[in-house]
Amino acid sequence: MTAEFAVALPAIMLVLAICLASVHLVTVQVRLTDAAAAAARALGRGEGADAAAGIVGRIAGPADLSHTDDGMFTCVTLTASGGGLLASIRLTSEACAMSGGH
Repeated sequence: MTAEFAVALPAIMLVLAICLASVHLVTVQVRLTDAAAAAARALGRGEGADAAAGIVGRIAGPADLSHTDDGMFTCVTLTASGGGLLASIRLTSEACAMSGGH
């Protein structure tokens, strides 16, 4: 092992860790987006907030759910942390669906 390699190795590991963390954040964001859409559809069909929270829990894991219904559209907003070392990063996703199940 050369001295140059020993000096470069921590920088390479840092770049790799940042890349893996970015992939993790994108994965969590996609799950939040899918969960928000599914929860908005469920609430739009007339299912309760508990059912929507259960859907969110199965798809995205722990997330804060808030929803609004203006009579025509039901909108869901989900907020979750990045998790692990990235817990300080907050991710948010919003989705709306037609309110037809009332």
